[in-house]
Formats: sequence, structure tokens, C-alpha cells
Amino acid sequence: MGLGRKGGGRIGLLGGSFNPAHEGHRHISLAALRHLKLDAVWWLVSPQNPLKPMAGMAPLPDRMASAKAMARHPRILPTDIEQHLKTRFTADTLTELRRRWPGQKFVWLMGADNLQQLPRWDRWTEIAGSVPIAVFDRPAYSSKAMLGKAAQRYARHRIDPVNAGKLADCQPPAWAFFPIKLHPASSTALRQTGFAADLGGTKP
Repeated sequence: MGLGRKGGGRIGLLGGSFNPAHEGHRHISLAALRHLKLDAVWWLVSPQNPLKPMAGMAPLPDRMASAKAMARHPRILPTDIEQHLKTRFTADTLTELRRRWPGQKFVWLMGADNLQQLPRWDRWTEIAGSVPIAVFDRPAYSSKAMLGKAAQRYARHRIDPVNAGKLADCQPPAWAFFPIKLHPASSTALRQTGFAADLGGTKP
């Protein structure tokens, strides 16, 4: 898995199918490294996202290969750790990561589209109460996400992006929204152009 030291680091966690990995994932990761003063970003390449169909999902080894090819940065580390932990839901993954790396300060990274759908995640309030969350702008999603159930529920726990460098040190629930320059890349668009065929997958 190659995830490095056991403690003392500030680690961003970007979960997803990475089907395939694309420049948007890298764009968010680089922004997180810069704004949140992180030591590394771990890409958690999911064996199977419970909210996504198996049809059209490339095999995990192919998606890992895609992530490794796209990362192109010594502090962006693709990993299939959920496969090793045998966790299916983010809440369980976070519990295991904090148990195995008790000295690390984790921050969950997500696009505004995921903030909008966060209430659909298993034990979503447990997730919000276990790690700080950094939300990054995504085309067409941000306005709805900021008016959505999760953003409204935790409105008083939102911190100003000016203080983003302290987010990893905040006691959850704590979150920040970053109106960064948008990146148009998406896995869906890449699959529709046939890119998934290069990964051994099938188009939806």
C-alpha cells in the first residue's frame, strides 16, 4: 500500500471509484495540498462504490493503474487500502484508518457534488463527526450543495477558507468550502468518449 509513516502527518483523503482517474482528481488534490497545508493526499480507490452500479465499472487493478498514471506527484498516493481493510462504507474506512494511523490528522476531501449527496451516505453524520471536511467547487453543483441538507445542518461549523491551513487541526464537525478555479474533467465524460476501453472496462 505504501502509505508511509505511522503518525504526525496531515493527510487528505480523496475517495472515489476513479473510473477512470482524471485531471479533476489531481486538480482538487493539488489545491488541497496547497490550501490545507497537507503532507500528502491519499486517493482511496474504492473496490465498489455502494452508490454506483457495477455495470461499466472497470476492474480495480485497472482503476489503480489509471490513478497511479494520473497522480504524477510524490505527495499524491493512490491506494487500494479499502480492499485490504475489507471496508465498504466510508464511515467504516475512516474508523479503520484512525485506528491504524492514530497519529495522523485526516481531512476528508470532496467535490461539491458529493456534499450535495452526502445525506445518502451510510452514517453520514458519523462521517461529519469524525474528520474535518474540505469541499471543493464543482461545475453545476455548488449552489445546490450549499443549500442542501448537509451544508445547512453543519452551517455553524463552517470555517472561513482563509483559515484553511488550520482545518486539519479542528475538532469535527468542521468544514470549509473552496471556490477554486473549476476543472471540467469528469470520469463520466471520459467513459463516454471510450477512454474506459483502454482500462479494460466497458462504456455505460
